Amino acid sequence: MIVFRYLSRELLVTLSAVSGVLLVIIMSGRFIKYLAQAAQGVLDPSVLFLIMGFRLPGFLQLILPLGLFLGILLAYGRMYLDSEMTVLSATGMSQRRLLVYTLAPASLVALVVGWLSLGLAPQGVTEVARILNEQDSLTEFDTLVPGRFQALRGGSRVTYTRELTEDRSELAGVFISETNTSARSAGSDRGLSVLVAERGRQEIQPDGSRYLILENGYRYDGRPGQADYRAIQFDTYGVLLPKPEVSVEISEREAIPTAELWDSDSLRHRSELQWRLSLPLLVFVVTVMAVPLARVNPRQGRFLKLLPAILLYMAYLSLLIAARGSLDKGRLPASLGLWWVHGLFLLIGLGLLFWEPLRLSLRRMRAGREVVHG
Repeated sequence: MIVFRYLSRELLVTLSAVSGVLLVIIMSGRFIKYLAQAAQGVLDPSVLFLIMGFRLPGFLQLILPLGLFLGILLAYGRMYLDSEMTVLSATGMSQRRLLVYTLAPASLVALVVGWLSLGLAPQGVTEVARILNEQDSLTEFDTLVPGRFQALRGGSRVTYTRELTEDRSELAGVFISETNTSARSAGSDRGLSVLVAERGRQEIQPDGSRYLILENGYRYDGRPGQADYRAIQFDTYGVLLPKPEVSVEISEREAIPTAELWDSDSLRHRSELQWRLSLPLLVFVVTVMAVPLARVNPRQGRFLKLLPAILLYMAYLSLLIAARGSLDKGRLPASLGLWWVHGLFLLIGLGLLFWEPLRLSLRRMRAGREVVHG
């Protein structure tokens, strides 16, 4: 039990460190993307952390298997370099026994991944979709930030306000610049329309459309670089407020509860169910592959097998994704599904596990024959 607790502790500590680093890298990239949309007025800044929180289970269900795989390679690789595994082998610790000990913490990780994949991740996607639907009902007026230029419609419209009341009902110092689509349709250079006003307020029409009513300002129409600008002074001017285009990659079937997938006969739903079940199964298969790959010679270095092992994991995950796409399109039968990929890499893992003992046995047999014939 002492050896088991030691191995489990080393593995779980390394797993936590590796998974934490991977999670920070992935979430940082996504957060920067969402932050850029918030800066453009597409997303309300107050919902950024909510979206990241609800997306966290979806990130973890993919990070934890990779974290376990790298954790086994790094933790056991260090023990081989420090000759700890040599001492354990001298006391009767075989590769198969080491695998049995490793499967215990791997089972814990598989339970967590299964909980995330089958339960929390679909719920998180549902909540993100709800938040985005609420964001989709917002207009440019609702996402304005005082003192910041906001680009909408692919940069063709820029809005600025110097001041904004707390209830977001009144603006002061309004500036709006928009490309003139009529000039483009006429075949000439794209013109600009610039609106400058002292104050502004929002007005909702009976049909639900919203307008920004500007007061005491000017409108300038023309083309940059030419002196044919037209200036119009107005007391009141209405501007239609467009809805921001929220773009966050979310698949509709990812939000379907697992219980509904079990009762569905749809091919895409079966594919999604098999994918969710594949993630906890992936944990056990990568454990079988990682234990023999972690065995290194102290003279060869700790990272000798790390790159081939990562390439093997990438091939495993890539083949799973490709098989999922083929299953979606009906190119693979549902009964075969994704299971053949797990079976293939399980055989590879077992081959790696038993190759070294088999090679040593063959060497001993060959040496014995040479002694007999000698």
